[in-house]
Amino acid sequence: MKTIRPQTQIEVSAGGLVLHRENTSLVALISHKNRGGKADWCIPKGHIESGEELSVTAIREVYEETGLEAEIIDKLGEITYTFKIGSQRIRKTVHHFLLRQTGGELSGDHDPAGEVIEAKWFPIAELESVLAHENERKVALRALELLS
Repeated sequence: MKTIRPQTQIEVSAGGLVLHRENTSLVALISHKNRGGKADWCIPKGHIESGEELSVTAIREVYEETGLEAEIIDKLGEITYTFKIGSQRIRKTVHHFLLRQTGGELSGDHDPAGEVIEAKWFPIAELESVLAHENERKVALRALELLS
């Protein structure tokens, strides 16, 4: 008997690490409830809207989740992973950018989805111990390399 695998849903997101406008050793992270309902610290990011370029998505999502206006300095890369929600398989690719704050004040109150619990500045050198996901810790290391 042949086993039928469920259809895999493809998701694409963009976001990034935002450097503080005055102290570039600080970056903004958000705390949110992950899909399992647990709170963790992560890089701000979100889904691409129809016809939107990755860089535009990153800037918009950073603003929505942190209240920070930012410009892109460089692309840090992308990560792809697969997970399941119930019987639904999801393959997600997240494009990460390094951004510089140009305005705004750090706050999680702008998030239209209401997913952000808190937004906070962290020393970039401490992200390896703060970020909840290994793949995002690798993105932070790439940012450190670029800034060195």
